[in-house]
Amino acid sequence: MQSSLDLFAPPTPESIAIAPDAWLLKGFAHAQADDLLAQIGQIEQQTAFRHQVTPGGHAMSSAQCSCGTYGWVTDKRGYRYTTEDPLTDKPWPAMPASFRELAVRAAAEVGFEGFEPQSCLINRYQTGAGMGLHQDKDEQDLGAPIVSVTLGAPITFLFGGLLRTDKPSRWLLEHGDVVVWGGVSRLYFHGVAPLGKRASHAATGAVRYNLTFRRVVG
Repeated sequence: MQSSLDLFAPPTPESIAIAPDAWLLKGFAHAQADDLLAQIGQIEQQTAFRHQVTPGGHAMSSAQCSCGTYGWVTDKRGYRYTTEDPLTDKPWPAMPASFRELAVRAAAEVGFEGFEPQSCLINRYQTGAGMGLHQDKDEQDLGAPIVSVTLGAPITFLFGGLLRTDKPSRWLLEHGDVVVWGGVSRLYFHGVAPLGKRASHAATGAVRYNLTFRRVVG
C-alpha cells in the first residue's frame, strides 16, 4: 500500500528510446526543478526574455534568452551564436553550475559521456506558443548531443527524421522531463505543438520553460 509521503515523491526516472540515439528521460530533472526555476529568475534579471525575429521577418512565438559562453540569436541577418547579448552588448550570464551538472549527467545517462555544454537557450512558452519542425545545425560541433529540459506546463514534443516531410512521433513532455538526442538523430527535425489552453503546472501556471543545452564549437 502506498503511503501518503509516497504520493508526493518525485517520479522514478524512466528512459524511453524515441529514435536511434534519442531518449526521453521521464522525471529526470524533477528533484532539482525548483532550483532550476529559481536560476531562470536570476538569469532573467540579467538578460531579458525577448521574441526574436527570424531572417524572414517573423517574430517567434516563444520568448527567449540565453546563458553560457554562447547565446543563440536570430534576426534578419540570420541564425547564429554570439558571445554577447545584442540587447546589452555584454556577455551572456554565466551558466549556473546546476544547469551544467544536469546536462552533463543526462547526456551520460544515455551514453554521451564527456558532454560539455557551452550554451543554454531558455525558451518561455505561454498559451498558444509553439515551435515548428526544424534542425539544430547552427553549431560547429555536430558530434555533441543536445539536451532539452522541460519545466512547468506540459507540451507535446514532435520528433521526426532527416527530412522535413518525415512524419514526427509525438511525446508528452511534463515537468522535469529531459530529452537527449545525438549520433544518428542529431540532425532530426523536431519541434513542439502549441501550448494548450488548459496546460498548466503548479510551479509556473500556464507557462512552460525549456532549457536546451548545446556544445557550439569543438
